[in-house]
Amino acid sequence: MVTSRIGVLGRGRLPADEPVLRADDLGVLRGDGLFETMHLRDGRAWLRQEHLARLRSGAAAVELALPADDALVELLDEVAADWPAEVEGALRLVCTRGPERGGPPTVYATLSEVAPAAPQARHDGVSVATLSLGVPAEARPELDWLPAGIKSTSYGASSAARRWAARAGVDDVLWISSDGYALEGPTANLVWLAGETLCTVPAGRTGILPGTTVAWLLAHAADVGCGAAERMVTPTELRKAEGVWLTSSVRGLVAVHTLDGEPLPPSPLTRALQQLLGFPLP
Repeated sequence: MVTSRIGVLGRGRLPADEPVLRADDLGVLRGDGLFETMHLRDGRAWLRQEHLARLRSGAAAVELALPADDALVELLDEVAADWPAEVEGALRLVCTRGPERGGPPTVYATLSEVAPAAPQARHDGVSVATLSLGVPAEARPELDWLPAGIKSTSYGASSAARRWAARAGVDDVLWISSDGYALEGPTANLVWLAGETLCTVPAGRTGILPGTTVAWLLAHAADVGCGAAERMVTPTELRKAEGVWLTSSVRGLVAVHTLDGEPLPPSPLTRALQQLLGFPLP
């Protein structure tokens, strides 16, 4: 039977039910920390270096001191050691600012089996509703005091959006800027097919999270006969696209079959893209 695991930097792998955080840890009190979640397949973390690079970029933006990559890799390897190769895993690395009154950052890693909902979404697709984020598409990068595009443990807005989706009876949310552009989901990037071009939203221009999965997908778009581009897009334009998908580290690529209650035609490219990414399918 597969169980969840946890390891703490400097302490190694621990029993899953052993406490690892202080009550005054700023990651708990203020959501002051960063994390990365990697897809564990065949016992190996996919795109590990890309995730570590994004973590380090985010740490620089919020002035959070991180241990060397070698120490982080050693922790991840220790937690993932002997994980069954046939079991999909979600390997999460968390770095908080540490105790409120000062001290080193808290760094730990967790590993758990991917929930059945993820491969099911790859097979069935998802229904999505748009939800206003309340800011113009290009507002956040202009605020040089506000770190944008980081994988923060401060997840209040994302959690609220997921609760809203549950109340609305849809699987996921697509945030829309106040000037009418599609941005990202609470835990996913947006991808669509315009003619023969795979497109995603430009992270640098909008302040959304630069996705590791979507970056790899667009870099290999030629393998499925497509070009690649970063573009702004409206929900109206998405309804006319030849395919609309959400991508994330654990779910991989899932087709959006319904947008704001309107069915979207299935894309014949979905299976090819999923095979290109290499995520297991049910």
